[in-house]
Amino acid sequence: MSSNNSSNNLLVPQATAALDQMKFEVAQELGIAIPQDGYYGNMATRDTGSIGGYITKRLVQIAEQSLAGQAGQR
Repeated sequence: MSSNNSSNNLLVPQATAALDQMKFEVAQELGIAIPQDGYYGNMATRDTGSIGGYITKRLVQIAEQSLAGQAGQR
């Protein structure tokens, strides 16, 4: 995530390391090898999509848990 030329900008730049870590964890859980050189051009679109989908699913779960915790404190 940190070494690409994407136009996507993180709202919290300090989250880069956490998102990279999550990417590697998800890929490992799915049994997908992440290229060590950071070049994803040789990866199947299905694999990269699966990684992105699971990351999104986890981030939604984290947000839901955070919101549920905030609602319980009121």
